[in-house]
Amino acid sequence: MTPAIFTAIFLATLLATVVLRLWLLHRHLSHIAAHRDVVPIDFAKQITLAEHQKAADYVTAKGRLSRLEIFLDVVVLLAFTLGGVLQFFATQLHDFFGAGYWHGVALFGLVSVVGFLLSLPFDLFRTFRIEASFGFNKITPKLWLLDIFKGTGLAIAIGVPLLLTVFWLMDVMGERWWIYVWLVWMGFNLLVLFLFPTVIAPLFNKFTPLQDEALKTRIEALLTRCGFTTSGLFVMDGSRRSSHGNAYFSGFGRAKRIVFFDTLLERLTPPEIDAVLAHELGHFRHKHIVKRIVFMAFASLALLWLLAQLMTQPWFFIGLGVTPVGAGDTPLALLLFSMVMPVFMFLLSPLSAAVSRRHEFQADAYAASHAAASELISALVKLYRDNASTLTPDPLHSLFYDSHPPAATRIAHLRSL
Repeated sequence: MTPAIFTAIFLATLLATVVLRLWLLHRHLSHIAAHRDVVPIDFAKQITLAEHQKAADYVTAKGRLSRLEIFLDVVVLLAFTLGGVLQFFATQLHDFFGAGYWHGVALFGLVSVVGFLLSLPFDLFRTFRIEASFGFNKITPKLWLLDIFKGTGLAIAIGVPLLLTVFWLMDVMGERWWIYVWLVWMGFNLLVLFLFPTVIAPLFNKFTPLQDEALKTRIEALLTRCGFTTSGLFVMDGSRRSSHGNAYFSGFGRAKRIVFFDTLLERLTPPEIDAVLAHELGHFRHKHIVKRIVFMAFASLALLWLLAQLMTQPWFFIGLGVTPVGAGDTPLALLLFSMVMPVFMFLLSPLSAAVSRRHEFQADAYAASHAAASELISALVKLYRDNASTLTPDPLHSLFYDSHPPAATRIAHLRSL
């Protein structure tokens, strides 16, 4: 393949992806606007017209911002690749660091900083304008900055050793380097999953043992019925940042933790909490997390193999606006690959979304067999209302983007159980 042909393929795929994303977003916002003035009949008794319209306006506000982000993403990607920005950064850093591993670390760091600065206005507007205007934002500017500093420090502490290890393996392990990098990558992900509940998450939130003895007794009875063990039930101070509610599991084996947002406990009744927890237990019973880890393992192995083939081809570099220089190719290849692969992978989004929605249906069925389906329906309706989730998403947009079934479809499935 020649560089010109690869450039044409890249540009054609990028154009098709951008047009598709904008068209899907337009369909989604138009569909929501068309149904803004009528609450779906299945929700008319629990959700008022004002609450339904609030959800429509909330999703529309976020969608309009997303449209601008799509355009920015395209401009930045073209600037870094065919526009020569990445080549410029690589050349300047090479003059300072040489062609060693630290050149690659510095290049990744510089690209990350530029990306952060470009996305910063969008994050600020989303948090302090959109989320605040709809009553969801609770985070203060001080805490917001503190989160950034903590996140940056954590990224440096974890990312630098990982990058140095990857660059070293790519340099010394010959043609099979991608196998060794894959092993390190999988080990790193499993380590993060193991450390997240006790080391990483507490850096950002406070976790306290569940104090409500009556609720604790109910939950422990549910866990016993389902044959689950846990290292503890915890409440997270999610209300410090947002009024959105949630619950999740973390950890492995007997070290599994159950975490409830304090906002969730304030809104749901004990039977509804039982039903929500039973749904989460359903994911564990059906081994959805394990299946996702296995899928990620195979996908990452395939992508690393593909990278190993591409980085030996000059047309891959030249076709994306970068001149290969030998010893400095490894970081450039890794960066280019991470930048352009989302363009080529977007059309596969419906497949991953479909698998995720199937898992949600299975977890709902499990919850209905160990708690009351009516209580899960009631809990979901409250969460749809309180989180201003749209009840009328565009079906095609949902096919690409939604990991959970649309509200009406999910409620209908639960009622059938």
